[in-house]
Formats: sequence, C-alpha cells, structure tokens
Amino acid sequence: MKYPNWASKENARDKFKRLAEYRVNQAVHYIGLIGNLSNDRAYQFTGEDIKKILGAIEVEVETVRKVFNEGKEKPKNFDLGDD
Repeated sequence: MKYPNWASKENARDKFKRLAEYRVNQAVHYIGLIGNLSNDRAYQFTGEDIKKILGAIEVEVETVRKVFNEGKEKPKNFDLGDD
C-alpha cells in the first residue's frame, strides 16, 4: 500500500493535530445532526429515547476522558432497543 507523501514526513504531533481536528469536527457535526432529530413534526420519539441518546453521548465523552487520563478503553455500541 502506497502512502501519500505527507504521511512519511508527518511527525506524531502533526498527525495528532490533523486527526484530532478532523475527528472532533466530524463529531460536532454529527452531534448537530442528532439535534435535528428534535423536530417533532418529522419524527416521533419519547422522553426515554432522548435520555438514552444523551446518556450514550455522555458515557462516550466520559470514556474518552478516562482513556486520555488513564489509558483505558471501554468499547460500546449505542442501541435504542425494542419498544
């Protein structure tokens, strides 16, 4: 597999900055899209659905905080479950 020229010249700090900026911007974008689901004229949801969505986001943010502080990772998938 051939890598782009910049990949071989990029140091660890530059790589971190590039990936962090891209991934955080993507996360912020998608969180905004989740907010668009609040349109009750287009979607039907319950208070429990909202709690689960926001809870999953909060848990993942806390997991990322722990990974950076302690180096531990806890994988998790989000699912609203069956009604």
